[in-house]
Amino acid sequence: MPKRILQGVVVSDKNEKTVVVRVERRFAHPLLKKTVRRSKRYQAHDESNQIKVGEQVSIQECAPISKSKRWTVVTA
Repeated sequence: MPKRILQGVVVSDKNEKTVVVRVERRFAHPLLKKTVRRSKRYQAHDESNQIKVGEQVSIQECAPISKSKRWTVVTA
């Protein structure tokens, strides 16, 4: 089964080897037929510790690394 890949913006890099990525999705509201934006924050593993706040990154699903990390950074 292929692993999910999401794209988002890094909003925090304060933790060691971890970045927080905000992923935004857009969808049509079922009743109002208006485009709605929703965002979610994912903690992703950054082994090299090189990624900084504001960068556009892709994250990929992986096996659990810690209590809250289930994603790794693929590209910066």
